[in-house]
Amino acid sequence: MKSTLAYERFFGRREDTESSSDALSSSALWLAQVNRELWLVLSLFVIAGLINWLVASHRLIVGFYTLPTLFAAYVYGRSHAVLTALASIFMVVVLLLTNPSLFARSTQAVAPYDQWAELITWAGLLLVTAYAMGTLYERKERHLAELRKTYFGLLNILQQFISNDKCTHNHSYRVALYASSIAGRIGLDQSHIDDIRAAALLHDIGKLETSRDLLHKAASLTPEEMDEIRKHVQKGVALLEPVGGSLRRVLPIILAHHDKYDGSGYHPNKGDKIPVEARVLAVADAYDTLTSDRPYRRAVTPFEAKQIIVSDAGASFDPTVVDAFVDAFEHGEMEIPEALAI
Repeated sequence: MKSTLAYERFFGRREDTESSSDALSSSALWLAQVNRELWLVLSLFVIAGLINWLVASHRLIVGFYTLPTLFAAYVYGRSHAVLTALASIFMVVVLLLTNPSLFARSTQAVAPYDQWAELITWAGLLLVTAYAMGTLYERKERHLAELRKTYFGLLNILQQFISNDKCTHNHSYRVALYASSIAGRIGLDQSHIDDIRAAALLHDIGKLETSRDLLHKAASLTPEEMDEIRKHVQKGVALLEPVGGSLRRVLPIILAHHDKYDGSGYHPNKGDKIPVEARVLAVADAYDTLTSDRPYRRAVTPFEAKQIIVSDAGASFDPTVVDAFVDAFEHGEMEIPEALAI
């Protein structure tokens, strides 16, 4: 029975049967994110106060208290920016009520009416700025999401178009899904996850120049044939090297995805010398290979594949990545719907 969490990930649906442990885990992650955001914004308030004290210890300069709002708008979006602006206004009002002299610009007292008029003007401008900058941020994020979707759609079409066979295309597509789940469990940011996903879609592109008979040979490969198979990594990098832009970042990942953690892989790199993205891709690639039928052997069950990968942690695979893989496996993220398991 396929996991409902897998359906949620691919089709955007949340089933009523979601387990309570997953709900608690999601709540904990949400609280951790909120706490990080609060600490960052509070830290900016402290920085603004320190700057104010250093520049004019006996006067309140409201301009410094726009900094948290600008930061929140740039990093978190409109709702965070407006809330931060309201917090800034509240803080300045409290300071003004407790010590009206802080608002004076010189030794001469400022009329209360002028104080409040200037404060209201500043507060209004701050709220407008927060809303406008937050809206621009959210529009930028939506635009980037659309570009990301288009980018991976084109990569998928490209990979399917140039693959030697349907099997290689489907393998790369599933590996991309698995690798994205593992990368998310490690805690990599979205840009790294995108690079891993792109590398997974294209990691076997070098097999385009490898004989189909050799790829589908059921008997054991000779040393010469094995050397030819291993060349697909370098061939893939050579095919993609002329492409510029962000796709160039995936080349080291593709080049190292058959390197082993103990240094016994295609290249002598080992441990942390192998890019973390390649270490993630290696586990995802191995899992799909184990759970798929091949000309020379039958597929093993997902649980058997998990045990094989766990037993090889520290040798072929990074133990940290294996832990993330097990976590994703136990949460149903290493299962995909039948419609996608093609």
